Amino acid sequence: MAKRLLMETDKRLLWKASWTLGVKGLRSVHKHKRRLKKGQFFPPFLYLSVINSCNLRCQGCWVDVAAKQQRIELDAANRTIDAAKKMGNAFFGILGGEPFMHKDLLDLFAAHPDAYFQVFTNGHFITDDVARQLRQLGNVTPLISVEGSEIISDERRGRAGVLDDTMAGLEAALRNKLMVGVCTSVCQSNIDDLVNEKWVDRLIEMGVMYCWFHIYRPVGPESNPDLALTSEQQRRVRQFVVDTRATKPIIVIDAYHDDAGNALCPAATGFTHHVGPWGDIEPCPVIQLATESIHDQRELRETFNESDFLRDFRQLTAQHTRGCVIMERPDLLVELAERHGARDTTARGTVMEELQQITPRRSQFQPGDEIPERSLVYRWAKKYAFNDFGTYGQHFSTDRWQDPDQAPPAESAKTSLPVVSQ
Repeated sequence: MAKRLLMETDKRLLWKASWTLGVKGLRSVHKHKRRLKKGQFFPPFLYLSVINSCNLRCQGCWVDVAAKQQRIELDAANRTIDAAKKMGNAFFGILGGEPFMHKDLLDLFAAHPDAYFQVFTNGHFITDDVARQLRQLGNVTPLISVEGSEIISDERRGRAGVLDDTMAGLEAALRNKLMVGVCTSVCQSNIDDLVNEKWVDRLIEMGVMYCWFHIYRPVGPESNPDLALTSEQQRRVRQFVVDTRATKPIIVIDAYHDDAGNALCPAATGFTHHVGPWGDIEPCPVIQLATESIHDQRELRETFNESDFLRDFRQLTAQHTRGCVIMERPDLLVELAERHGARDTTARGTVMEELQQITPRRSQFQPGDEIPERSLVYRWAKKYAFNDFGTYGQHFSTDRWQDPDQAPPAESAKTSLPVVSQ
């Protein structure tokens, strides 16, 4: 991997990524740890969905892509990023909709040369001209979503020719020597095509530097639960990720496990939270509930530090599962929203009904089947920068965990919430 980075990349871009994402990213985690010891909170990484619009209509999408366009305007986005940088943050994930449909996106990147941006994109708007501008900026890595073969991609993403357009954007980014990643929301229709060595070898041959295998979450107005993976398939993906990290010259991102293979949720641990297109501050992109906004009058550091809703979310979730609360315990989110008067942050206004209709299922928490990291590099990195920061040791109890694979849905939906300390 080191040889690939030295031989195949633009050295200026490699340096900027190493400094802003690597060194400054580790500093942001260190500052996060120091804040926690003082009883203070501000997430070291932030995700911003800068626009709701998209040119695709993907199965299982939770974003109101067909609603009237809503975006975080440039001034508001700049204020938010500036406020986070004052807290030591240097890395920001940019989501949509399709982020490149935001007319001021490149201006946002240009305004923050001291920060690093990862853009979740379908790649359709990455032309050679856009890629050249991104290379000149040097602080952006496109993470391009590939969802399967040509037929599967068309079905998953709502129209014909999707894969060809995605690959054209990927090739333009690679031609211009960008640091490029490829992500996949792994589901029933693409697990056999993409969770294998042949696909990873193809990415390496093309020049892709990292990949990310998300687990499909059946959420949103058309959740398509038939696409969700079984527990055994999720273990298969985890094993594949661990083995690929140890044997292939490509970085594999994982947001669900620590170095020992213990499951965790980045939102529950406070590692990251999310800002939606309307400016609402949410636990994560798929939990569309909020009580605060970046447009509130108080400073962002105060908003995060003093949010009862977000604090209650982190503690309550960590008490009941190390996995994904929206998959395992959507009932907790319903009661949490009712307790705090949290607003539905969507245009459709049906989030509470959607949560009530979710059938609980296992997520990344597979007790007894933990798969530790094989790679010493990943073990070290996770020990320092990606763990639970004491969250589960303080809050989690196996007595409160309800195994969705064992309990019937009606039984799983019953809960009596404890009072969470403030």
